[in-house]
Amino acid sequence: MSDIAVIDAGGANFGSVCYALERLGARPQIVRDADGLRGMPRVLLPGVGAAAPAMTLLRERGFVEVLPRLEVPLLGICLGMQLLFERSEEGNVACLGLLPGRVRKLQGGPGLRVPHMGWNTLEPVVASPLLAGLDAGAYAYFVHGYAAPVTADCIAACTYGDRFAAMVARGHIAGAQFHPERSAATGARLLDNFLRWSPA
Repeated sequence: MSDIAVIDAGGANFGSVCYALERLGARPQIVRDADGLRGMPRVLLPGVGAAAPAMTLLRERGFVEVLPRLEVPLLGICLGMQLLFERSEEGNVACLGLLPGRVRKLQGGPGLRVPHMGWNTLEPVVASPLLAGLDAGAYAYFVHGYAAPVTADCIAACTYGDRFAAMVARGHIAGAQFHPERSAATGARLLDNFLRWSPA
């Protein structure tokens, strides 16, 4: 299995993400500056925390200039997926702008606390190789207070009060709002699909 760069964007979850990738036979390389992306065939952007400090760190380490020029498959996870969009209401911060749209705060609802923490079902929206082997209603584990809208780039949605994008894909860019490293068979399948993904 090929190497994959795992960007250290200041979150605490990249260790568990690397372990999940290793279980699938991948060789994850933790990358702490943009130079580390050179020659890597795939890139993963995990994230835990808030948008503004994450973007500050990505900017300081040179990723903001390099990520938009990448031509290899890129997967953002949780906050990492949100950072792929143009802007986030969390701190009203400009993000990477790789996908159109604005990340907004979840509103919740009666009996629904924000942040959204726990298992919820995925609703496939359009066919994608990233969804191979994932049935409608597959459970995934979420921890987030903000979410991306359901746009033309959404390949799987989820509903927690609001309906939001659970997975997105456009060209070689993809994202998962849930944590695959904590989502048992569903998460393992997504990561395996990403490792085999060859976007047109």
